[in-house]
Amino acid sequence: MRQLQITPWQAFFVLVVAMAILVLAVDASGNGYFQTFTALMLIQVMLAVSLTMTNGFTGMFSLGHPAFMTIGAYVAILFTYPVGRKGFAMPALPEAVAQIHLSLPVAALVGGLVAALMGWIIGRLVVHLQTHYLAVATLGLIIVVQTFALNLDGFTRGGRGITGIPREATLALIGFFTVLVIVLCWRIKHASIGRAMLAVRENEMAARCFGIKAIRIKVMAFVLGAGIAGFCGALLPHVVSVMSPKSFGLILAFNLIAIIVVGGQGSIIGAIFAAVLITFGSESLRQVEEATGVYGVTQVIVAVALIAFLLVRPKGLFGLKEPFVRTS
Repeated sequence: MRQLQITPWQAFFVLVVAMAILVLAVDASGNGYFQTFTALMLIQVMLAVSLTMTNGFTGMFSLGHPAFMTIGAYVAILFTYPVGRKGFAMPALPEAVAQIHLSLPVAALVGGLVAALMGWIIGRLVVHLQTHYLAVATLGLIIVVQTFALNLDGFTRGGRGITGIPREATLALIGFFTVLVIVLCWRIKHASIGRAMLAVRENEMAARCFGIKAIRIKVMAFVLGAGIAGFCGALLPHVVSVMSPKSFGLILAFNLIAIIVVGGQGSIIGAIFAAVLITFGSESLRQVEEATGVYGVTQVIVAVALIAFLLVRPKGLFGLKEPFVRTS
């Protein structure tokens, strides 16, 4: 039986229509819980797709997305928090910055660019590391960023966290950015730069022999992933209205790795599918936790399911393939 396949342009049209229907339907429901849940799910999709580019395309094993999200989130909050309350919440903020107020898209872009800059600085230092060495280094990065955020009390309010962040991240805005991120990563994967990333992933030494600058390619993937993570981090506090140094930590890093492992390390559609699946599953289990009072069972079940999945299907659902879309 011939498998159904559509062209990338048809897939783009389907994606836009599906996103529009989803946003309109959830907005029309008027249910705040569904609106927040859908917004968080779409941010999770963006994070999974960007991590697929960093880890899946190049074969790196970075866990640093939560660190870049934290950077992007705090930078964006500096520019979107109400000017009248900045003096109380962030007394160490320079007067020139305290008087600036930006719209969320612009502030999120600034947050993403600062995260990308940090990604460039850190990426040049750590991309030489292989497999678990890189994982440990990027785990350390999460701890370092959290420690800075905890101790820069005059900017971040430390462990007390920042509350009252304006809820400016509408579902339509997040849906729009989700489409942009997916299309961007899709275009990168199927352009010459994406093929170079995949060549580095398959055999770095052979790629070097063909003139591919492997380190530069890895740094580029690391920076792009860091920038998108920072952008997503900037959006998220404007959905839930609060931010603390521990908002993005090791559990988030674990969930993101679980998503790209389940989806297939290198498949954008797989990452989207797994992000939706795991977000729905985690939310369902969280409700079970609250009903039974057995907290923490969600992470246990996700971890056990991930181990079982790896035993049965070590390359994930789709591996490098993009199902249903004609790629050549």
